[in-house]
Amino acid sequence: MERTVKTPGPDHPITVEPNPSRVVVRAGGRVVADTTRALTLRESSYPAVQYIPLDDVEPTALEPTDSRTYCPYKGDASYYSLVTADGTVADAVWTYDKPYDAVSPIAGHVAFYPEHVELSEA
Repeated sequence: MERTVKTPGPDHPITVEPNPSRVVVRAGGRVVADTTRALTLRESSYPAVQYIPLDDVEPTALEPTDSRTYCPYKGDASYYSLVTADGTVADAVWTYDKPYDAVSPIAGHVAFYPEHVELSEA
């Protein structure tokens, strides 16, 4: 299947910038990620998303899934389930292993759906 690839521009801007704050992600009261190397991705009118280096995520908190989605601006996304004390939340975390050039800094990073975690910046 051929995929449409779109380039960010004035009608759909995307920026990726280092977050100068420490970002801590908790799930079920447990710290699952703690980093000073987060990237903030701002896309069009969507809420900003924190992309956390995979190296700064507790490895036992993530289980890969077979889920995949496609974004014409960022590329193919794959997903992880989030393992918490209360159980496993399917597809609660996503990543772009080989993102398109416009967002290439997010390679090797993951993002968490906000309804499944508590994210704080300090």
